[in-house]
Amino acid sequence: MNLKQYFDDTDGFGVLVTSDDEGLVNGAVYGRPHVLDDGTLAFIMRHRRSYRNLRSNPHAAYVFIEKGEGYSGKRFYLTSIKESGDAAVIEALRRRKRPEKAEGTETEGVSVVYFSVDAIRPLVGDGDP
Repeated sequence: MNLKQYFDDTDGFGVLVTSDDEGLVNGAVYGRPHVLDDGTLAFIMRHRRSYRNLRSNPHAAYVFIEKGEGYSGKRFYLTSIKESGDAAVIEALRRRKRPEKAEGTETEGVSVVYFSVDAIRPLVGDGDP
């Protein structure tokens, strides 16, 4: 599956599901991920619960629900592989530019987190690989 084309051509929204090292689950609405040339997915994440969960448990799921009638979309099973707090990287990836703020404040408490894709399944149904 060409992930870049899928996310460029498909409207919808997603929920990133993480859990901490004790198995306590969190779900948070996220936009479409950034897809790198090697198929890695990247999300800009504030340092909140999902981010903290990934620090102790690198596994996550991203459930993407396509816009339209019925239930279509994909479930992506992910593993966090690295992160960057580099302000230039964060700003380069932002799809929506923020209003001008004091130097550096728009990227404080924010990181880009990169994920490998372990499996892709349909939104509904088993679709077990």
